[in-house]
Amino acid sequence: MQGDPEVLRLLNEQLTSELTAINQYFLHSKMQDNWGFTELAKHTRAESFDEMRHAEAITDRILLLDGLPNYQRIFSLRIGQTLREQFEADLAIEYEVLARLKPGIIMCREKQDSTSAALLEGIVADEESHVDYLETQLELMDKLGEELYSAQCVSRPPS
Repeated sequence: MQGDPEVLRLLNEQLTSELTAINQYFLHSKMQDNWGFTELAKHTRAESFDEMRHAEAITDRILLLDGLPNYQRIFSLRIGQTLREQFEADLAIEYEVLARLKPGIIMCREKQDSTSAALLEGIVADEESHVDYLETQLELMDKLGEELYSAQCVSRPPS
């Protein structure tokens, strides 16, 4: 089934974004685990896997539309050296995704590709959930202070 070139371009750009997010979230999770924030690291790792599921769905759609998924390109990673920097970097990538997807969904509908639009709408819902989580973590950090927030994220050995 031949896909519209603009839709395929959008899907590949979103694929690039998902591949970038996979790497960024995964490295942040490994750093968090190394710092002793084990529970936080588990959540961040799960976010990486969410992005992987998005990449898989987009890849399947591109292939169905007779396109070629571009796995050779990723955007620059923004790696935070503190929890705050990591949350801010991850939030920035999520905002960029939403800014691209919302007009992209409209374009897919205009091109009569409701399946690609529905796929992207599902991704928007997930990304909005990620944004809510990250904004909440930054708000908690502001209210509690970074030291107290960080202390709440440290895993304690079983007693």
